[in-house]
Amino acid sequence: MTVEPFRIEDIAAFLALAAAEKWVAEPWEFEFLLTEFPQGCFVVRGDNGETKGFVTSLRHERSGWIGNLIVNPAYRGKGIGELLFKKVLDTLLDNAVETVWLTASKSGMPLYRKFGFTGIDTIVRWNGRGRQRFSGQETLATDDNVDSFLNGIDSRAWGDQRPALIAATAGRGTVLLHETGFVVVQQCGNSRQLGPFSAPGYSTADTLLKAALNTISTEITVCLDAPASNRTALKLFNRNRMRISGSNELMYAGVKPAYQPELIYGLATMGSCG
Repeated sequence: MTVEPFRIEDIAAFLALAAAEKWVAEPWEFEFLLTEFPQGCFVVRGDNGETKGFVTSLRHERSGWIGNLIVNPAYRGKGIGELLFKKVLDTLLDNAVETVWLTASKSGMPLYRKFGFTGIDTIVRWNGRGRQRFSGQETLATDDNVDSFLNGIDSRAWGDQRPALIAATAGRGTVLLHETGFVVVQQCGNSRQLGPFSAPGYSTADTLLKAALNTISTEITVCLDAPASNRTALKLFNRNRMRISGSNELMYAGVKPAYQPELIYGLATMGSCG
């Protein structure tokens, strides 16, 4: 059994495992991760080349994110998850990351606490439906200053610069802008994901949410992940008839981040990159 780099040709095997666990995972995320931070993505292979588990990570400016830790059910209980986790955590720390983030299921939390991770919030998954018509309030991002605008807002929310992640998600979706906030509408399987989604308060977030929903057909499911400690988001999504479908613990290790969840209404990805 060896720990080896996660390769492009491994994506299909990962997605098959993820589908069995009912994870929301998209091929583009792995293509992005394997391009942006390939040294932080690993697979455990057996002696006959069989894949036993995977983990990915992404380095930002001072922080990093561990995502997609999964072990084939046939090989669980043999320490493979811990082996992968230690490998990826050491890699991020070796790359001068001060703060490491992840989202954890209840079953994963004991392992992460063992490595010094602390809960800082709960990430709630919300589902709703599109509204089909256009509100006329949205502004499509086409000018040269959009990247700096998005990164400025996102960095205040997360306490770090995450330009590669913001560029990747904005580049594959539709960016709706407000003077003080933004939301990206992305394809997510047969659904649409809202995120990254940042705003300073209810009024801006409400305008952006309505604009986003009005670009999506009523037959299409809308999903997003938002911090539970953003009580304004809770109020907004309830008023827009969205429903909670699950949650995970948001955890970190290392330097406590300058995290401002009140600015975050939707994460950039559904768990894998933050």
